[in-house]
Amino acid sequence: MPVVFGPTCGPRQGPDGGRYDYADAPRTTAAISFLTRRDALLDLMPPHCRPDDDPVVTVEHVELRALEWLAGRSYSLLSVKVPVVYEGPEEQVRGAFLPVLWENRAEPIISGREELGFAKLFCDLPPPRVLAGKREYSALWDGHGFIRMEFDDLAEGPPPGPPPPDFAGVLHHRYFPAVSREGVADVEQMVLTPAGGAAIRYDRIWRGQGRVTFVRSSWEQLPTMFHIVNRLAELPVVEWRGASIIESRGTKDLSDQRVLR
Repeated sequence: MPVVFGPTCGPRQGPDGGRYDYADAPRTTAAISFLTRRDALLDLMPPHCRPDDDPVVTVEHVELRALEWLAGRSYSLLSVKVPVVYEGPEEQVRGAFLPVLWENRAEPIISGREELGFAKLFCDLPPPRVLAGKREYSALWDGHGFIRMEFDDLAEGPPPGPPPPDFAGVLHHRYFPAVSREGVADVEQMVLTPAGGAAIRYDRIWRGQGRVTFVRSSWEQLPTMFHIVNRLAELPVVEWRGASIIESRGTKDLSDQRVLR
C-alpha cells in the first residue's frame, strides 16, 4: 500500500519492474549464541511448532551495505532466532524460528512485514563501538538502550560449516488481524525462508566470546516493546556458545518465501 499508485519499489521490484542483483551485496554479521532451557521457550512457540531438542538461542546484528534497491544506501537489523520443529497438517520441517527482528529503516520493515511475514519492529542500531579488540553493539528506542551485545577474545577463524541436511531455513509467524473484530485474524500462517539460494563469499571471519544482555525495561521506556524485551530477558543462560563476526558478500531477495502446509 498505497496500491492506487501502482506497485511500490522495494527489495524484490525495481523502478522498471525488474529484479535486483544481490550477488555482490556486502554484509557484516555479528552473532552470539547461548544455550537456554527448552521449557523456557514453550510460550514463544507459534502454531504447529515446538522447541527443538538443542535449545540454542542466536542473536544476530547484521549491517547491509551499498544496497541497490535503496540506491546505494545501507541499513542494519538485529534478530533473535530459536531452533524449532514445525509439525503441520501436511509437512514437517526443522529450522530456526524468528520471533522478532528489529531494523533501523522503515522501508524494509514495511515490505518485510507485508510481503514476507517477518515480525519486524523499528529501533536505532548505531555502529558498533570498537576498542582494544572488543566490540559492542546496541539497540535503542528513543534513546533507551534495550539490547547490548559484547564481543571479546576475537581471532581469525574458519568459515561456518554447512547447515544440517534437515535444516529447512527460517520460520516466521505471519499474522494480520481482522478489522474491527478483536482477537480474529484475517491471515495467520507459518511461512518459511528456505535455506540456501545464494552464493556466499566470505571475506573475513573472527571467532571469540560474547554476551547478550536484554535490558529489563518499563512501559515508560519502551511503550510498545517492553513486553517483548522483558520476555527475552527471562530466558535463562545455561551456557554461552561462542560468538562470531563475519564479513561476506552475496545474498538473495527472499522471493523464494513460501507458506508452510
